Amino acid sequence: MKLTEELKKKIDNMDYESMLTKWRFASLVDVMFTNPSGEYFSNRMFELRDKLPRGEHTRISKKIGWCSE
Repeated sequence: MKLTEELKKKIDNMDYESMLTKWRFASLVDVMFTNPSGEYFSNRMFELRDKLPRGEHTRISKKIGWCSE
């Protein structure tokens, strides 16, 4: 997906939990995760994760859980 200013702003306004949820449960064909937008999304998500207090990303991950299918 093309990384437009609108999409970049949307990604920049997401918090880590929202991003991880989208990342974890997205369809395999979700165009947000392709090419420039996917690279920007993942870089931003990991940047936010790295700023969290120790153990917080684990707590968020457990809160979100996994799809049981």
